[in-house]
Amino acid sequence: MTYEYQLVASPADAALDSDVSRPARAAANFFDWSKLNVLIVTGIFFALLFGYIRLAERGARWVFRKIPGLDAIEEAVGRATEMGKGVLYVPGVQDIDDIQTIASMILLGRVARVAAKYETALNVPTNSPGVYTVAEEVVKSAYSDVGRRDAYRSDQVRYVTSEQFAYVAAVNGMMLRERPAANLLLGAFFAESLLLAETGHAVGAIQIAGTANVHQMPFFVVACDYTLIGEEYFAASALLSNDPRLLGSLKASDMVKVLMIIVIVLGCLLATFGHTWLGDFFATQ
Repeated sequence: MTYEYQLVASPADAALDSDVSRPARAAANFFDWSKLNVLIVTGIFFALLFGYIRLAERGARWVFRKIPGLDAIEEAVGRATEMGKGVLYVPGVQDIDDIQTIASMILLGRVARVAAKYETALNVPTNSPGVYTVAEEVVKSAYSDVGRRDAYRSDQVRYVTSEQFAYVAAVNGMMLRERPAANLLLGAFFAESLLLAETGHAVGAIQIAGTANVHQMPFFVVACDYTLIGEEYFAASALLSNDPRLLGSLKASDMVKVLMIIVIVLGCLLATFGHTWLGDFFATQ
């Protein structure tokens, strides 16, 4: 359809009315060319992602930076073994559909294998039926992987409650009663982070924490011995799983960061000399 427009004054005053516009017709726009830069950047990202995953599936391996908190997991379990005490693993307060909880289950498998190998008591309190079900299978499989299936006890993984602070109170009670030698706080944490970390510090446990919630990291940093900060938490799960898809994704994300740094530095240099075309390319509406 063809449209014509005119601005009419209110109250009515013909002298103030605008001229009638030229005829205008709406046309189908199948592609927004102003978003071409988004398409190009997204295409580069996915090309790197699938390319590195394919390389990982073909056997390629890369050297990643050492994560102290990840290396300290075996040390923490070993300390608990020497002291004759247990290990408390807290997988956060989110449900199993949260990505941080999924990463925590991967880390739990590693911890459970080390605990089974050293014959160390492992206690995993969970805050939802979904997390309980998955955590139980992960721990049971870990004991089977190291040939200690008979050592697995059904009460090692337990469902406590879905109420946030009731769950925290129960976990703190476990710390004070059982006094574990190692506390592993790995998952999504919110207001309860300092309550858990301070109680663990009070009982003298070595503590390894990890979360992607930026607003809770300072509490873990000051109260725990090791902290997996932000992306280190997800990188740790990828490194421990040795899954080609996760390793390829990790390498691709590192390369994207390198490219972003190069582009930012190059854009700053060009803008310094009056060339703004690179910055204009990345501008979005």
